[in-house]
Amino acid sequence: MEAFDRIKQLIADVEGDVQKAEGGNKAAGTRVRSIMQDIKNAAQEVRAKILELRDAEQKSG
Repeated sequence: MEAFDRIKQLIADVEGDVQKAEGGNKAAGTRVRSIMQDIKNAAQEVRAKILELRDAEQKSG
């Protein structure tokens, strides 16, 4: 599932900025918040796709 793969990639990409933000880097904190919003949106896409799969299975089965 493409959205799930994107979540994994976003998490991997943001790891360094999370560490910088914990160290007090404000710019890194801003980047982390932005990427977390992207992760939230991608997670919602995964959720919607899973529901679509479930509904399609119920209709055919």
